This record gives sequence, C-alpha cells and structure tokens, in this order.
Amino acid sequence: MGKRELAVDMNERVTITLADGIADVRLNRADKMNALDGAMMEGIIAAGQQLRDTAGLRAVVLSGEGRAFCAGLDMANFAGLLNADAASEAIPARLAPRTHGIANAPQYAAWVWRELPVPVIAVLRGVAFGGGFQIALGADMRYAAPDCRLSVMEIKWGLVPDMCGTQLMRHLARDDIVRELSYTGRVFSATEALQYGLVTRVEEDPFAAAMATAREIADRNPEAIRAKKRIFNQANYVSAEAGLLLESAEQDEIIGRPNQIEAVMAQLEKRRPNFVD
Repeated sequence: MGKRELAVDMNERVTITLADGIADVRLNRADKMNALDGAMMEGIIAAGQQLRDTAGLRAVVLSGEGRAFCAGLDMANFAGLLNADAASEAIPARLAPRTHGIANAPQYAAWVWRELPVPVIAVLRGVAFGGGFQIALGADMRYAAPDCRLSVMEIKWGLVPDMCGTQLMRHLARDDIVRELSYTGRVFSATEALQYGLVTRVEEDPFAAAMATAREIADRNPEAIRAKKRIFNQANYVSAEAGLLLESAEQDEIIGRPNQIEAVMAQLEKRRPNFVD
C-alpha cells in the first residue's frame, strides 16, 4: 500500500496519514500544545469515526505535533462549561445527555479510540494533562518519552475527570493510586506512570517504538487482532463466565478462515503473510 493523506471532516485540528495499513494521527495545534478547544474535540471525534470505517486499517499511532501530546482543555473555552450561551456541541454546558452512544462529546474524544476495531498506540511527549491524559487513556497502549509529564489535572479547576478518566484509570492502576492522583492533581513523571500501570513503555523515541509495534501488529491476522480488541474491551465490564464464553465465540469465528490459514502457512514457509479484509 502507498502512503496517502486522509481528509478529516470539520477542520484541520487533526491530520491523518495512512501507509501500509497504519494510520499516523496527529493533534495539530502545536502553538497551543494541542490544547482542547471545540474545534479540536470535533476533529478528534471526526478522525476516530473516519478511521473506524476505513478499509484496510491495521493499527493507529496517535500523537501530537510539536513539543506536547496535549495540554488539556484550552481555558479560553472554559466558559462553555459555565455558560449555556458559550457552549458548543463539542463542549456542552450540560454533560449528562448522551449524544455519542454511551458518551457525551467530550467523553467520546477519548472513547472513540476504544471503538476503533484495531489497536491504537498513543505517543506521549512533553505533557499529557487533564483531558489530554484522558484521551491517551482511550488508546490500547501508551508509549511515553522519559521527560513526559502527566496529570489528572481537573481538580485544579475544582472539577472531576469527566472524559472517561474515572472508568479507564480504574482498570489500569490501583484504586488508591487513581484516587490520590485525582484528589491532588499532582504532576507525575513517565517513570511513575509506568510504575502505576498508566503507560505501557517509556522510550527515548516513543514515536519510533510505537510505529515498530504498529508494523508488527499490521503483520498479524487482522481478524484475530480485531477479535482480541473486542474481547479486551468487554472483559472489564462482564462476569468471568461471560468473558470465557466471549473468548470461545470469537475463536469459533476465526479458526479455519482464510486469514487464519494464511497466518499458519506464513509461519511454516517463513515469509510475510498476505492478509485480506
């Protein structure tokens, strides 16, 4: 496959380059450390929705242009949380209404990455604060630079983490760690995040490492990868009995299919597999 640019609906806050089944997705507001305004929220959601329906997609690498992944909510847009007249669809004044399936729009900027059928790797540099940190939590994995700083920063503004953070953190880190970080809003290092379970790896060049993992995933049976993501997505929210049945049902749909047979033959013949959608 060749490299191609995908136009993202709504605006230019997010760019997508697709090559060899891997989508290089970048938050594109470097002058503001990729802070989240309404247009950025809309761009992230549009990018996720577009990739969800992109044929041939195998993996996604999500990063930020410039020196940061995302500095969190652009405080120039804070009025949208306080004033109905200043609210927008992306940053609504009332958050309880469900507008995107199980989520509202800000939550969906993080949750959409869970809905993609393929693995998503977030690349964290500079800072991942507040809403930016929560968007990274929506990825399957997080690779961080050694000097990256992170924070569940909402308490600084007298708020709770409200972009899926409470639901995603609790499956990654110990309960007391999640509570301490949320109650204090303290800034913590990539090394601490790795110890807590909130990042997957700390790498000198996290983007290169993420791309290497994405290429490895792209060479695996796409039907098996997508089935695994469905299983992992549901496993945190179902009983052990339901989880074991889900495992078996997904496997029944994969065994003996052309892509599974191709995976076996490629291993036996010591060559790269040639999978089809």
